[in-house]
Amino acid sequence: MTDMFRTLGTWNWLIFGFVLMALEVMAPGVFLFWLGLAALLVGLVSFVLHPSWQTQLLMFAVFALVAVPLWRRLARSQREASQSNPYLNKRAAALVGRVFTLEKPIVDGIGTVRVDDTIWRIAGPIRRQATASASCRPTAPT
Repeated sequence: MTDMFRTLGTWNWLIFGFVLMALEVMAPGVFLFWLGLAALLVGLVSFVLHPSWQTQLLMFAVFALVAVPLWRRLARSQREASQSNPYLNKRAAALVGRVFTLEKPIVDGIGTVRVDDTIWRIAGPIRRQATASASCRPTAPT
């Protein structure tokens, strides 16, 4: 087993880095990209310094441990709300405060309401009025 590690060289790290990045394309999640970047960095450093296999593994571990929190910080800073569409991926927040028209009155606790282009089945107290507040909870599209 240690023979395999002793033969670790620059090209092994570069190939490993590119393989990890290629796997990222097949299984997106951006996590493997950073591990691939760490492997590429070890390969580039190995071109210049020619460290032992133990140092190479340690460098990979350090680069990977630094890259993942760096990625999380970058991802968190880009998570700001969209200026053009502040309710993007916040469907429930987009419904708060709106008033909807009942398609069918609530009879025996069940009725339907139109929300934009969808008709939803709703449950609530008996209500024969033409409008329902956004506090009605949709159960499933019909």
